[in-house]
Amino acid sequence: MNQPMRKYFRPGIIAFMSYPSIMGGEGDIEGVIRRIAADPYFDAVEITWIKDAAVRARVRKLLDSSHMTVIYGAQPRLLTTGLNINHMDPAQNAAALETLKQGMDEAYEKGASGYAFLSATYDEQTNYRAYQILLENTGALCRYAAERGNMPVNLEVFDWDVDKKSLIGPVELVLRFARDMRERADNFGLTVDLSHLPLLRETARESLIPVKEFITHAHIGNAVCSDPSYPAYGDAHPRFGFPNGANDTKELTDFLQVLLEIGYFNTGNPPVVSFEVKPFGDEDPEIVIANGKRVLEKAWVQVNSDINH
Repeated sequence: MNQPMRKYFRPGIIAFMSYPSIMGGEGDIEGVIRRIAADPYFDAVEITWIKDAAVRARVRKLLDSSHMTVIYGAQPRLLTTGLNINHMDPAQNAAALETLKQGMDEAYEKGASGYAFLSATYDEQTNYRAYQILLENTGALCRYAAERGNMPVNLEVFDWDVDKKSLIGPVELVLRFARDMRERADNFGLTVDLSHLPLLRETARESLIPVKEFITHAHIGNAVCSDPSYPAYGDAHPRFGFPNGANDTKELTDFLQVLLEIGYFNTGNPPVVSFEVKPFGDEDPEIVIANGKRVLEKAWVQVNSDINH
């Protein structure tokens, strides 16, 4: 018997990645959200900051009528500004915390049901202090979220030595941080990303199983990491099947199978699994998104076969 994908999880899309022109909080945000909301394939959309209050209001109206789950991605608030939530300079990390709190306000304003951000600066010389700063600031962000409602706060796991060079990070450090944070805040969780596994040099099993109890959100996509001279090298999230890419149908199938095995998929309240795919060069976002849908459908056929056996 074929098990429908949506019985286990809800497909989502990161709007500001598939349409990178809106990542800075400006551009045709309303048009992008309208296009995604009109596509019944997606049950969830991940949005980011919107600098214009009038546009924010119109986008909220669109989302209210869409019957979609909304997740707020605060990563661009840090990545496009150079702010660092675990900076050694108190003034610098205070500025990063402030913009994340502003993002939390926006997330509640837009009716979001989840919030994600990232750490920065993996450096063996400063990691101990950076870790303590990150704990402190993440705790403050979780408390701020809890004061407003019941927003889950997700730290996304990134590479530590290739592109983003984030403190969180290698799976051993991810596990330690998640345990430490859960002692401080029960609204803390992890966002795991198939795109980042090749950059971390970890398999799905190596990366996900140790932290399975802390995973609250998941992304799927591709990466080029075998040679720095290749196009789209690093954390560029190219389409599946991109030249020299590390992930395609097989890797996505493995990722989904591990998520199923560890109990992330929940038939009572299916979680979100979002595409994080980005056009490269002059590629058409619509084609890149369609590519992702095809690969996900193929991967689910294989996962479905395993469920039935």
